[in-house]
Amino acid sequence: MKFAVPIVVAALALSACGTRGEDSNAGSTGGAKKTVKIGVIAPLSGDLSALGKGIQHSVELAVMQANQENAIPGWEIKVEPVDDEGKADVGKNGATKLAADDQVAGVVGNLNSSVSQQTQPVFAAANIVQISPANTGPSLTRGADGNTRPYKTFFRTCTTDITQGAFAAKFLLDQGIKSVATIHDKKTYGQGLVQYFTEAFKAGGGTIVAAETINPDESNYGPVVSKVAPAKPAAVYYGGEYPQAGPLSQQMKAAGLNVPLMGGDGIFDPTFIQLAGATSNGDLATSVGEPTDKSDAGKKFLADYEAAKFAEPAAAYGGYSYDAAKAIIEGLKVALKDASDVKNQRQAIIDAVGKVSFAGVTGQVAFDEFGDTKVKVISGYKVEDGKWAFVKSENLA
Repeated sequence: MKFAVPIVVAALALSACGTRGEDSNAGSTGGAKKTVKIGVIAPLSGDLSALGKGIQHSVELAVMQANQENAIPGWEIKVEPVDDEGKADVGKNGATKLAADDQVAGVVGNLNSSVSQQTQPVFAAANIVQISPANTGPSLTRGADGNTRPYKTFFRTCTTDITQGAFAAKFLLDQGIKSVATIHDKKTYGQGLVQYFTEAFKAGGGTIVAAETINPDESNYGPVVSKVAPAKPAAVYYGGEYPQAGPLSQQMKAAGLNVPLMGGDGIFDPTFIQLAGATSNGDLATSVGEPTDKSDAGKKFLADYEAAKFAEPAAAYGGYSYDAAKAIIEGLKVALKDASDVKNQRQAIIDAVGKVSFAGVTGQVAFDEFGDTKVKVISGYKVEDGKWAFVKSENLA
């Protein structure tokens, strides 16, 4: 659902979030407040902007509420959004811009794991805490060996593809689907998701009858469909995002491969259904956490989000972005209590964020020794009557 932004509300949002405000602002008692910024780095334009805008606005909501509550006495929090376009090189440049701003205390983002691979070292070099609401690639926190944390500045509020792949495999096996063809887009997220799905699916007794790839910039999927169709899979598991998954689903069905397409959180958006069309009924997806509207905290978040009248919906990662921003704010409460500037407190902010524990929209927000969330809930969804319908959730902790 989209909402128009009345001038009065827009003015309030700009005043509270300060995306383009001055460096200081008069407080309620007339004294000047110091400025601390939370960056947002996500695709704010292009094919994935439906998800990126939800990330941005959810952070803006958390900041607006914190400022209204005077969460950090003597300080005003402002949001600094940067568009990474879902591209690694653009993301690196955006991270460099944020890192050069001495008032930036933390960053929420990125959406894409492949982009975070480029932004992580930039933020780490500047000692800026980074919390992703959407990166599910395990190596971002556990390294290539699966047991070494590459950057102590990086955290995430969502669980990883190890958990998501295992849930997806069980989800299909429980429905009696024992043969699957896999396709991925060669990017970090899609490749990793297919890897962990494949391992769990085989371990559960399933068979991968075909394994193919596409290029992210392709639009004609006839060749890959013609490769997997002769294997007669009972489903196709896709590792990637909805701009490619939607047309792939549509073209599969049009070519006579009338089996469900299943993907991860990267396809769990209404835009997938719009792109896939009427034949998407029966397609499947997994996403991190429980549906936002299943908990009291989630319902309150959605109500507050709607009341703020943002132009775009919170989308799949709204609750995770809100919790990421809240985690940074909780860290700021500790680190900026008696501070005169932001830059010299960055290590204290990182340390404080690593110790947070609070009831959030997505569950208890706390991080393990790798910076991963301790909440490992995954949900399954099915397209019914042109909408994503919740099927079940499972805690794989």
